[in-house]
Amino acid sequence: MRITRTGRRGHRAAALTTTVLTASALLLTGCSSNSDSDASDSNGNITLTVADFGQFGYKEADLFAKYHKLHPKITVKEETTANEQDYYPKLLQQLNTGSGLADVTGIEVGRIKEVVDTQAAKFTDLSKTINVSDWVSWKEKQATASDGTVIGAGTDIGPMSLCYRRDLFQQAGLPTDRDAVAKAVAGGWEDYLKLGEQYKKKAPSGTYFMDSASAMYNAVVSSSAKQYYDADGKPIYKDSPSVQQGWNLAAEAASKKLTHGLAQFTDAWTAALRKGSVATVACPAWMAGQISTNSGDAFKGKWDIAKAPGSTAANWGGSFLAVPKSGKHAKEAAELVKWLTAPEQQAEVFKAIGVFPSNKGAYDLDSVKNATLPYFNNAPIGQIYASEAQSIPEAVLGPKDATIKDTISTQINNMEQRGTKPADAWKAATEAIDKVIG
Repeated sequence: MRITRTGRRGHRAAALTTTVLTASALLLTGCSSNSDSDASDSNGNITLTVADFGQFGYKEADLFAKYHKLHPKITVKEETTANEQDYYPKLLQQLNTGSGLADVTGIEVGRIKEVVDTQAAKFTDLSKTINVSDWVSWKEKQATASDGTVIGAGTDIGPMSLCYRRDLFQQAGLPTDRDAVAKAVAGGWEDYLKLGEQYKKKAPSGTYFMDSASAMYNAVVSSSAKQYYDADGKPIYKDSPSVQQGWNLAAEAASKKLTHGLAQFTDAWTAALRKGSVATVACPAWMAGQISTNSGDAFKGKWDIAKAPGSTAANWGGSFLAVPKSGKHAKEAAELVKWLTAPEQQAEVFKAIGVFPSNKGAYDLDSVKNATLPYFNNAPIGQIYASEAQSIPEAVLGPKDATIKDTISTQINNMEQRGTKPADAWKAATEAIDKVIG
């Protein structure tokens, strides 16, 4: 969405029409400081504040204005922080002091477990307002405390696919049809690397098979139910099969020079997309907008989207809307959250900025199920992601998932960019993580 969440810094989305996604760039909204939200007057008019980060798409879909028309006595004000890494510490400080909280707060999926475990008592139980079964099952479980309290309603999710350059594949002698590409990597990310080796043999000058080994690593880990923690809350990242698989594949990609070695969302990464030197990108739903925005009109129709490698669906990304109990209008705020996360509104956000709904009801709406991406050779994105979304395994989340993922990704970047040996990079990653999680 936003799209500077953990794992998608600096992301900007493209816009969907009723049935297509265009390449129009939508810039991040500016920063604004939170304040206690008690605005009301003698006539019963109130102002609800929504604090979020990056780009949730509500402004682009004009949803707050639409809500005001439905509820003339309620005005909604959005307070946006560009970077989630700046937003989250501020949210924790506000929760700890009980001051400065908005009526509605956004929470990134990499943070939700920590908030559920340590701050749930400070949020309104939304299970009394929303029907949790309306969402893909694993989504609302992520925001559910042990006592059944639901502290967040799901916004978007990031079902995985593979974005690839048809023209570069053709020049390298690889299949270009999306079904043929999916078949070539059907065995998993190991097949993806084999395809990369084939690409490298005849790669067009100055191009690389993948943008980033750390992105592939995140895609691998995201396809597993067991990632960084076990069901008892114990960190298992050192022994996690999915982490080991992702790390080994990333190390192999780096050693075989299959990767451009660019940390995603950096200036160098966006420049590479603009130049056209990247052949594939691990592609959660929200990534398509980033690629089209940064690649520009010159590469429209040259990109395509295929099913992700392997038979296990993956999710990378997603957020929630929560209602702090301290707000003076918690009941009205909960109703706003219910409306914003309903199928019709999630579909409007999908049209506006291209992020995929977590509410299953949206998948039957024409604007979602019939959506295609002209920029990506008219890829049937609604069908691709709806199919993926409903088969994603229920991942076990931990309080420091985001920190662990970011730290490991940094060391993968070091293997790519600095030639750091895998053993040394792993040692550096685990030492840094252990200092944080104890």
